[in-house]
Amino acid sequence: MSEPAPGRQRVLIIDDQKTNLKVLGDILRQDVDVMLAQSAEQGLRKAIEYQPDLILLDVLMPETSGFELIKTLKHQSLTSGIPVIFITALNDSSHEEQGLHLGACDYIYKPFHTAIVQARVRLHLQLARQRRMLEQLAHIDPLTGIANRRKYAQVLDLYWRSAARQQSSLSIVMLDIDHFKEYNDHYGHAAGDKVLHLVANTLKNSLKRPNDFIARYGGEEFVILLPESNEDGSRQLIEFCLQQVKDLHIPHDYSPVSDIITLSAGGVSCMPAQHQQLEAAIKPADDMLYQAKQQGKNQLRWAN
Repeated sequence: MSEPAPGRQRVLIIDDQKTNLKVLGDILRQDVDVMLAQSAEQGLRKAIEYQPDLILLDVLMPETSGFELIKTLKHQSLTSGIPVIFITALNDSSHEEQGLHLGACDYIYKPFHTAIVQARVRLHLQLARQRRMLEQLAHIDPLTGIANRRKYAQVLDLYWRSAARQQSSLSIVMLDIDHFKEYNDHYGHAAGDKVLHLVANTLKNSLKRPNDFIARYGGEEFVILLPESNEDGSRQLIEFCLQQVKDLHIPHDYSPVSDIITLSAGGVSCMPAQHQQLEAAIKPADDMLYQAKQQGKNQLRWAN
């Protein structure tokens, strides 16, 4: 099976009967990307790998039942949020109650009625789309359009655990707009908001790799995470970022450092360990930012 096409919603159908897979696939394929699995093991693997928007799951399957599989899906962090509709030939209220208690969002009964299958699937895909939009909005800083501090905490935890497993490096960088209070005081908060948006997106566009991450940490402060990046490569990239902001030539007549907007930054490259406290790892980057500010601003300092 080829990978699902980007942009379309994805439905994973898990059923041990090839006939059911074909019928449901034919009903849904025109509107969504359909993925098929003929066992619970195969279904779990595809759910983790492809992150479908909805799962149709047969209740009665050999070896592992749908009830057992939904327990696993709901306890896996990568699949717990995926809505599940049970497929069943059992018109039994006790079975339906059990499925709903386990986390199913709906039931589809055999024999299949095309219009009913399409309507139920369409409803739960719409709800899934709305839920994902709300989750995305909760992770975006509304002023700058980049990730917010809540999203940063999640990504840092993810990158930290991944680096610890792979024994790879992770660089953490704190950045701050120099003399931003003076800018706000003299040019006004509306102008300050425009600067925050422009600087944030200039930094974001300066990052090179898909997994390089930037968030607004708070106020005029930003944080950048560079997974699998050593000190030399990270410092070179951050120096480039600082220069890109300077090249905007945003006038700042009230800065004693420069007549344009500049940044100070502090960074650290580390080899994460599973049980190491994240706060202890972040502190050197924060300390280096403080040092850069104390030693004249408009510069990058890096922890040994």
